[in-house]
Amino acid sequence: MLEMRPDCERCGTDLPAEKAGAHICSFECTFCSDCTKGPLAGSCPNCGGELRQRPVRATALLDRFPASTERKYKANA
Repeated sequence: MLEMRPDCERCGTDLPAEKAGAHICSFECTFCSDCTKGPLAGSCPNCGGELRQRPVRATALLDRFPASTERKYKANA
């Protein structure tokens, strides 16, 4: 099951699991659409893998299968 990380690792933008707009690589590194389409040009800066649109988790399933709350963005990192 996908971890559904809550933020963009590059800029810190919130990425709710129940909404579109997140992109992930095969290691689940997570980035927003603006970073993916802009500076990252579709490639994960951590592993070099392709960034693909993350699927949305149905709101009805979030209680049973919650998204991660661990934020990955590190300001000034």
